[in-house]
Amino acid sequence: MKKHVKNNVSWVGYIDWELQWFHGNDYSIMNGSSQNAYLIQEEKTVLIDTVWAPHRFEFVENLKKEIDLSKIDYIIANHGETDHSGALTALLDEIPGTPVYCTANAVKSLEGQYGKRGWNFHVIKPGETLDIGNGKQLVFIPMTMIHWPDSMATYMTGDNILFSNDAFGQHFAVEELFNDKANQSLLMKEALKYYVNIVNPFSPMVARKLKEIEGMNLPIDIIAPSHGVIWRDHPEQIVQKYAEWSQPYQENQVTIAYETMWEGTAKIARAIAAEISKQSPDTVVKVYNVAKADKNEIMTEIFKSKAICVGSPTCVNEILSTMSGWLTFLKELKFRNKKAAAFGCYGWSGESVKILKERLADAGFKVIDEEIKSNWNPDEEDFAKVPALVESLLS
Repeated sequence: MKKHVKNNVSWVGYIDWELQWFHGNDYSIMNGSSQNAYLIQEEKTVLIDTVWAPHRFEFVENLKKEIDLSKIDYIIANHGETDHSGALTALLDEIPGTPVYCTANAVKSLEGQYGKRGWNFHVIKPGETLDIGNGKQLVFIPMTMIHWPDSMATYMTGDNILFSNDAFGQHFAVEELFNDKANQSLLMKEALKYYVNIVNPFSPMVARKLKEIEGMNLPIDIIAPSHGVIWRDHPEQIVQKYAEWSQPYQENQVTIAYETMWEGTAKIARAIAAEISKQSPDTVVKVYNVAKADKNEIMTEIFKSKAICVGSPTCVNEILSTMSGWLTFLKELKFRNKKAAAFGCYGWSGESVKILKERLADAGFKVIDEEIKSNWNPDEEDFAKVPALVESLLS
């Protein structure tokens, strides 16, 4: 169903209330999501993006109810990932030859995913404009590595709308579409989770792109991303958040992440948490078992933290497998300006703490020397080491 955005601009996307996972099973969805596509009906008719492949036929049929497909003059593909481009195959079967405006890398992405179908690609140049009539233009802004090499944004003059693609989005279903209609606490929680787990690895590019867009002096009344709410009420608020988040961000928080076999490592985790609160009562402390807690939620808390403590027992000369996979994801997210400590129990060989320190350093953390390495179960001698570890971590 078409929903009005502003003047001759409508939302024609798909709200997915049942979605639970994204990027395979790499991103958890707690409050639904949306795939946002937009229809512009000026003297020229323009479709900006489509929806995920599972909804492609429904998307095309719904679009037919709103417009004669043959009236579409241009399709803008801001990003080739299938959650944005998945309906292109069905749509271009109906209207072959319709020009598809995108980056050169998007051509590679689309042909790589769907094959070479003879689509009529128009490769954009940075700052290129497209006249759509009634005195309005589309301006194409490459958004390389925010968050794929092929990404771009499209700005519509006159109505002052930035179709920002994945930037400024969230996996958050809001039937009413707009940010002022959403639950504000959930909105900002989902916006931060989205930034941390998808955009954060590219924060230096985000910071540069924000300055570049600011230098273009574009009046922006609405930011229309590819997922979640459309920012019409003070859209600058999410831009300001991205400016903050793109820096080496931290709050007065410490997050403890561990995995345990027979509760020994868990006991150390709880002792560290209690000692942090004792030494620094104003510091927020979060404790997670990585085998049980949602990894995306943990990473959001780590982003907010100035330091982390990571624990695992030794198992067959290694750390536990869930912790190993979790550390791979931790490295992928490229956190900056954070300290780390390691702890764990062992029965025989005792390699886990050394491995954790190496992995944390490899992930970009400043690892402190202090550690807690407990044989079998922690005793008073082990717990006596906790204050020095916490003091070093907080200093």
